Amino acid sequence: MRGFACAHAEKRHRLDRTFSSLSKKDCIGRYYSKDAKYRPFSALLPEGSSGKMLYVKLVLVLLMCGSFMGLLHSPSIHLADEHHHTQPAAVSKASWMSHPDAPNAGYASSLKIDWSHMESAVGHVAPPAEGGGGGLRLRVALLNFDASEVEQWRARLPHTDATTVHLPHVGSNVTWNHLYPEWIDEEELYGKPSCPDLPAPAPPPEPYDVVAVKLPCGRAASWSKDVARLHLQLAAARLAARHGAPPASAAAHVLVVSRCFPMPNLLKCRDEVAPARRGDVWLYKPDAAELDRKLALPVGSCQLAMPFAALAGSPPHASPAAAPPRREAYATILHSEKLYACGALVAATSLRLAAGGSSSQRDMVALVDETVGERHRAALTAAGWKVRPIRRIRNPRASRDAYNEWNYSKFWLWALTDYDRVIFLDADLLVQRDMSPLFAMPEVSATGNAASYFNSGVMVVEPSECTFRLLERHVGDIESYNGGDQGYLNEVFAWWHRLPSHANYMKHFWEGDTPERTDAKRKVLGAHPPVAMAVHFVGMKPWFCFRDYDCNWNVPELRQFASDEAHARWWEAHDAMPVGLRGFCLLDERQKALLRWDVARAKEANASDGHWRVRIADPRRRICAGGGEGEGCREREIAGREVEGNRITTSYAKLIANF
Repeated sequence: MRGFACAHAEKRHRLDRTFSSLSKKDCIGRYYSKDAKYRPFSALLPEGSSGKMLYVKLVLVLLMCGSFMGLLHSPSIHLADEHHHTQPAAVSKASWMSHPDAPNAGYASSLKIDWSHMESAVGHVAPPAEGGGGGLRLRVALLNFDASEVEQWRARLPHTDATTVHLPHVGSNVTWNHLYPEWIDEEELYGKPSCPDLPAPAPPPEPYDVVAVKLPCGRAASWSKDVARLHLQLAAARLAARHGAPPASAAAHVLVVSRCFPMPNLLKCRDEVAPARRGDVWLYKPDAAELDRKLALPVGSCQLAMPFAALAGSPPHASPAAAPPRREAYATILHSEKLYACGALVAATSLRLAAGGSSSQRDMVALVDETVGERHRAALTAAGWKVRPIRRIRNPRASRDAYNEWNYSKFWLWALTDYDRVIFLDADLLVQRDMSPLFAMPEVSATGNAASYFNSGVMVVEPSECTFRLLERHVGDIESYNGGDQGYLNEVFAWWHRLPSHANYMKHFWEGDTPERTDAKRKVLGAHPPVAMAVHFVGMKPWFCFRDYDCNWNVPELRQFASDEAHARWWEAHDAMPVGLRGFCLLDERQKALLRWDVARAKEANASDGHWRVRIADPRRRICAGGGEGEGCREREIAGREVEGNRITTSYAKLIANF
């Protein structure tokens, strides 16, 4: 995008921080909540209590905190127990979280090796000959083992030729944010983005049979985003892929020693040698060609994995042996027919229009849970989605009835194992250009979001049953930075690959944007022919507004998401749907009342954008979502309105949109 100047990057609000604050309000198709009167320490006092009671309770709380801190620092308490949200059942599922290495330990690992597990793993590559003589001698590369561990290896595994591999360490001045910056100059207006150098291991004179690497595992909150850990895994993959044992197409086995699981999109769980896994030891037999393709990608998101110009064609990292289209699919997920069915119907229409002739070559799959009824499932089928029922997966840290309570259901994408590659699309996306070039990208490819994280609204994933089980298994012990699926997936897939922002263009205008920058964004959103592959409708969704203009304008907190250009483009796709499907995008009477209420507030404030002056002509204003029109519809609107002064009642607050 033009004018995306780095000088303004640090002035922008974090999008996730914005969404986090919005999601706590009473909103779905509108936004307003009157703050309750603030009473300091009111949570400590019952209604009507005196001030003296406050001080007594404060003393008791301080005494309890002191006792708790003493217990917490007891040697008998593991560091992993600090996670007060962790479910007891999750402890045995994630023993690697129970004894983390010291923080900021760099390449060092305090893990004590269980050599019986090592012997078992190596035995699956080539068992020692009986009597200790003869047999196949394995050439083994030892990466990040200390001197005593190397001696122990040679003593316990004498049938192997173990060689220590020197790997220069990355300087301490290189941080995760250097590898995964929030912003890069995608269009190379000021120069080509570059990544820090991660030194490569020296190539051996002869190929290895096994590459063994010991990985550090830091505290649970940041264990996956560690430069040393990433460097070691990439180095091990490089030794295995490019210097594997004959035949030339074969890769060496990779043996990983760590409390934390390796990067699942580099060393795939489907490549694990079963039943070699024991304790903290993993053994993989990866595909050399696949490793080579992954190692050709930038080390982090500090460079585009798919160049900006490649949006119109095949990216340079496309596999010459890519899967045929029948093994590729687009997918979306619905947790609520009331909130997102209309969006999914329009998304399907826009996807088919943008794909043109290629649309029939790839399936469109809609994963729906039990909250989506038969009527809406039939509509999704009519729109082109292949509907598949799923069981909801609860986010254990979400509040009951919160917008993110069931969004861990997104894990089911990895259960679509009849496809080699899937492009996930949020239901609030409008596809404007053919997205098939993304199928050549590996897992996980996505656009950047806030800080070092990717946005999960558009993702390239590679389904695998064991990856699905891995995601399910750790919901109780992996923290999500934003409390939802996006934060969770960013921890598991910390090594992700940056797509151009036009592949998932946010309808969002940062507070720090210059007028030139704002104008450039509006031009992208309104461009004919379109420039962005897909537009992501954050904020109030178009189907919850009158079609005359973007209703985000009428709410001060949501004006950052307002774009009449994008709003009009969405309605063009809506109108391209069969008439029978448009009925799923009607407004209920309460929503109409709330929209009119927002207009009245904007008029009272004399909002400078002036949208409140627009005369509403949307024909849906006179159609009841439950059938009928005219005065009967108006009566239902009045009866359904639950506005008390300047706030919406709790019953309506339960319907919260996932921003």
